[in-house]
Amino acid sequence: MDLGERMQEKILIVDDEKSILDPLSYAFKREGFIVETAVNGIDALSKVPIFKPDIMISDIMMPEMNGLDLCKQIENKDGMGIILLTAKDDIIDRVLGLEFGADDYITKPFDIRELLARTRSLLRRLKKSSHIEEQKIKVITIQELMINLEQRKVSISGISIELTPKEFDLLALLATNIERIFRRDDLLDLVWGIEYIGGTRTVDIHIQRLRKKLGKEHQHFIQTVFGIGYKMSGEIK
Repeated sequence: MDLGERMQEKILIVDDEKSILDPLSYAFKREGFIVETAVNGIDALSKVPIFKPDIMISDIMMPEMNGLDLCKQIENKDGMGIILLTAKDDIIDRVLGLEFGADDYITKPFDIRELLARTRSLLRRLKKSSHIEEQKIKVITIQELMINLEQRKVSISGISIELTPKEFDLLALLATNIERIFRRDDLLDLVWGIEYIGGTRTVDIHIQRLRKKLGKEHQHFIQTVFGIGYKMSGEIK
């Protein structure tokens, strides 16, 4: 392990249980991470813009503000990865967590070594995505649809379209790969960064929401390839 490199990576751990917070803090510090802790969502929300963590690891079930509300309240994630912890193996928690911007999900009880491994994996994906994004064009225009990859903004005929983080990521992936067919499993892995959590139904739901937001005149840009998955179709200006 390169401690010099690792020391640049910051982890915010959010949990109301000291018996979990302290061992996790110790384990990540031992691995060379810079660690900050918070005991609930409100505490974490105040620390995110100041500490600017690379990864936030948060429990879901907490008093005052739970982990799901915390994800929803963070206005600018700015490349920050989020891993949610919960004692409930509940599909609703998984889907909501992903919907609100989480990247991964682990159920208690868990092995700290697995959490460390998932954290490193997420950091690698974030760095890779950041590097790829730098190499890509900044704006994609498909007829009246404009996707600003740098500013993460979408508009149709100059009218802004509000998308969730995952909706934007999904649209951007499809738009930067015009006519490429993606299997649902591939989209789940590439956009959410985890395989099968929430099931491929998560992809279908997000596609449906994207089409609705694009409107009747433009929803045909996202095409279903029956028996396989989805693709983006349209003439790029």
